[in-house]
Amino acid sequence: MIRVELPVLIFIYIYVFAVVVCGLWLFSGWQRQKRRKQALRYAVRCTICASIFEDKTTDPLPRCPRCGSLNERRQLGGL
Repeated sequence: MIRVELPVLIFIYIYVFAVVVCGLWLFSGWQRQKRRKQALRYAVRCTICASIFEDKTTDPLPRCPRCGSLNERRQLGGL
């Protein structure tokens, strides 16, 4: 049997709890960034009417559903 004093046991408990909370916080931030990046993957901003629309086709020049103009694909959001 291993003898551990109460203050050491409390320290170990708090340390493990803090490591778990920090790990969950980092994991959730990583997941949030991944979802945001996935959402912006197919987003296209129209150069004429400035609307943002989703286009999952492979066309190099997707057509804006609002005004009908052709737009180049560019990265949005800086992620």
